[in-house]
Amino acid sequence: MFAARLRSIFTGADPRVCTAFWLFGLINNVLYVIILSAALDLVGPSVPKSVVLLADVIPSFLMKLVAPYFIHVVPYSARIILFAVVSSWGMLLIALTPAYTDGGTITTKMAGVVLASLSSGAGELSFLGLTHYYGAFSLAAWGSGTGAAGLIGAGAYAIATTTIGMSVKASLLASAFLPIVMLISFFLVLPRGPLRQKRGISGREQRPSREDSIVDDDDAEQENQGLLSESATRSTIARTNNNVSWATDLVRNLRRSRALFIP
Repeated sequence: MFAARLRSIFTGADPRVCTAFWLFGLINNVLYVIILSAALDLVGPSVPKSVVLLADVIPSFLMKLVAPYFIHVVPYSARIILFAVVSSWGMLLIALTPAYTDGGTITTKMAGVVLASLSSGAGELSFLGLTHYYGAFSLAAWGSGTGAAGLIGAGAYAIATTTIGMSVKASLLASAFLPIVMLISFFLVLPRGPLRQKRGISGREQRPSREDSIVDDDDAEQENQGLLSESATRSTIARTNNNVSWATDLVRNLRRSRALFIP
């Protein structure tokens, strides 16, 4: 009885899609957890651990606030490669900088944390937008992966540094190679058919034509919708007029978003 109900819930789910999005959610968030788990080892006992938390949260927040207005012009394939490179670069910067006891500067380590945070914030926007093309199961798998990141990230770091006996540097250095899983998930595991059918021919993303963006371009409009759906729709229409530049459009949208924080 229970098995039948369970099978009915997952009717129509593509294992490759679910696997890919679960890994997206896991890898995009696991570095965030590892960095917080290593906060004491990164800055030492004399520096408030909130410094690591702020460096790990604020850049991601700012990226989520600004990126929706321009990130759609970058193809998904290019985004995934960029996210993987920036995340690995940030973790390598953290791992290879000498420890504070050896004269290493905390500023350099925090710069690595900021890079990883920026990549995570932009990745969350992109992967959530990508679920539009793969249905409800992709969103469920993404959510499951992000939840697993907390347990796996903290658990893996604790096991590596205590049970296995790896050094902090070796543990962080090993985590720098985790974004490779993101590349494998997108280019090898995830079926590209749905993305190609809706975004263009041969897997290349296309920006909507000026007529389609007003009349019948639900895909682009849904990707830009959110808390500022009305302003996003207006900006899409405004971009069809030659009188409004891209920079002016961005500034206007940022001013509108200020109402979310300042009544």
